[in-house]
Amino acid sequence: MEPHEALKTLPRETALVVGLVSGSHVVNHLYLVLFPPILATLAADFDVGIGALGVAMGVQALVNTALQLPYGYLSDAYDRVLTLALCLGLGALGAGILAVAPSYEVLLLGQAVLGAGVAGHHPAHFPLLSDATSASRRGTAYSAHGFAGNLGFAAPPVVILGVTTLPGASWRHAFGLIAVVGAVYGVVACTVLGRYVSNDITQPNADATDERRGGDDTVGGRIRAELRALADAGPILGLGVVSMLASTAFWGVSSYLVVFLTEGYGLAEELASLSLTAMFVVGAGLILVGGVLADRFRPGTILAAAYGLVALAVFGLAAAVAPPVVALGVGILAGSLGSLGLPARDKLADRLSARRDIGRNFAVVTIGIMIGNTVAPPVFGALIETVGYQPTFGLVGVAALCASAATVAIVTRYGDTSETEPTAVAGE
Repeated sequence: MEPHEALKTLPRETALVVGLVSGSHVVNHLYLVLFPPILATLAADFDVGIGALGVAMGVQALVNTALQLPYGYLSDAYDRVLTLALCLGLGALGAGILAVAPSYEVLLLGQAVLGAGVAGHHPAHFPLLSDATSASRRGTAYSAHGFAGNLGFAAPPVVILGVTTLPGASWRHAFGLIAVVGAVYGVVACTVLGRYVSNDITQPNADATDERRGGDDTVGGRIRAELRALADAGPILGLGVVSMLASTAFWGVSSYLVVFLTEGYGLAEELASLSLTAMFVVGAGLILVGGVLADRFRPGTILAAAYGLVALAVFGLAAAVAPPVVALGVGILAGSLGSLGLPARDKLADRLSARRDIGRNFAVVTIGIMIGNTVAPPVFGALIETVGYQPTFGLVGVAALCASAATVAIVTRYGDTSETEPTAVAGE
């Protein structure tokens, strides 16, 4: 079955949840990449350097990472729609603060509030998708979610450029428009989920709520219970490490592919710059294909194979023996093949979870992704300046190969099926 046909055959309630959650993914990814398209403009307007804006982006990432587990607890123990409402509401507020920020200090505040909002999207999204979709169709649901996220990453340059071409408009108007759209979407999505989607999907499972609220009901007791449960979640912690390694490889490629193609291969800068756009376009298509594969085969196998293919492409790029145009194609594959495994990664995390901890577990996976996101650019940048492009990209390939090997180790030790996962949802 083709990816678009698989999506069309989802039950109505499932399709509604997948659509609303995927729309939220677009909005949250919009928020994540507001700065990169206009760094030079922001630096001039606030009279700061690029490094200071890097600090502002780091503030957003730090707050985002720190709040993953609290949002996971809220989603697992209390209310998924409330989690999503906080996510979209704080995200819109943060974008609004950025739009009107009179100084760099207020810009930092806006980034912190934005991070506090964006942090909730994975802990809210994946439990909703999981309980709305049968086990045999979750790969399709996760692929639609991932595809929407790629659209969100690609949209800010287009939106900002479109708005700033209007008479009298600036980046502030573009940010304000994005904030308003995000706020309106949040109201609509959470209202629809609350009114038209069953409590079996929007509320935590009853046994999960009872278990997580049992015992010591103080704040300290709850924190200790969460930390004990997390320490016992060996396969999920392992998958967090896999996500960190894969994210490190991805951001290593995406951050420095253009300069490697121009300085290492002699490719024209105009052509090399197209590689990033091509990576997101090809990656979006591969996410949909990966969703179908994840529903037909064991997700661990798909995930390990995808990261293995990334490693091969990166090693081929690092060898610096291909003609420049061929290197361009290999570079695009190096940055996009990992997308083939994203639905499989999400389905594997789902299968390794009990129903009571899925929000927390996806928070752990997201923390791994964000650590790789944070570490890769400065580390690989320093290595490029020290040892050059070829050895550095060789190490990027090693990170991808380690992600593949770690996936094999996890599924060998723990398997990639769960006896606790439901086989169907209402209406299927």
